[in-house]
Amino acid sequence: MQTLAHFGDGGPGPWILLFPLIWALIIVGGITLLRRAARHGRRGPGRPPTVEDHSPITVLGHRFASGEIDEDEYWRRLSVLDERFGRTGKGGAA
Repeated sequence: MQTLAHFGDGGPGPWILLFPLIWALIIVGGITLLRRAARHGRRGPGRPPTVEDHSPITVLGHRFASGEIDEDEYWRRLSVLDERFGRTGKGGAA
């Protein structure tokens, strides 16, 4: 073990460069995990609602999916909302 830690004249050998590299990897990995966790937390169930969540077309889609309105009423109301607010994509409900 002594031969790995000391180079020729008794000073630290090239292995001393491994320790800063290990610390850099630990720090970068920790930052990456924290950023990923924070990003995942914003999409979780307790996230604050955004403007898109409360758009009339989205609310209508939620009402149809939960069974509050039937398909005919959904398409009738969607055509009115589509004229006023438009959709984000082409074809199909938003």
